[in-house]
Amino acid sequence: MIGEKIRKFRLEKNLSLKALADKTGLTSSFLSQVERDIADPSINSLRKVADALEVPIFSLLVSEVEPNPVVRKNERKSLRFAKSQMSYELLTPDLNRSMEVLISRLEPGGSSSTMTHIGEECSLVLEGTLEITIANVTYLLDEGDSIYLQGEVPHRMVNVGDKELVLLSCITPPRF
Repeated sequence: MIGEKIRKFRLEKNLSLKALADKTGLTSSFLSQVERDIADPSINSLRKVADALEVPIFSLLVSEVEPNPVVRKNERKSLRFAKSQMSYELLTPDLNRSMEVLISRLEPGGSSSTMTHIGEECSLVLEGTLEITIANVTYLLDEGDSIYLQGEVPHRMVNVGDKELVLLSCITPPRF
């Protein structure tokens, strides 16, 4: 299923396997195996492929069937990156939209990597205490507080509270 999507996006971009390999740093043989669903790519490999194809990573993971507009709590798509302590749950049916809406979770003392992305982001603290540094300015947000930022500006989040930090975020355009 993931392989079919990668092949579809690659062909839409008129890229050969070699061209995609050159853009990702992965081998043509590995990408061929992924496209034929013989090999399972890591999240890091999927991120490289998604970036090279200029598509959100979730578009490689979600079904192409027109989604039901309702996303049940127990059916949310979730994602956690190897280098990040944050976990994410997608609240929208997919990322083939103009925005993504996520719930992010971070354990006490945990932090995100410094992030940048195109577009805009607005986050609401549902639970916990967030310390967010945008460029060189640090803000402290408690439950009920929200923050808006331009994604191109480097930002980093830290859970400075003693319980799990839960954020509701809207990002446009979708970045995953």
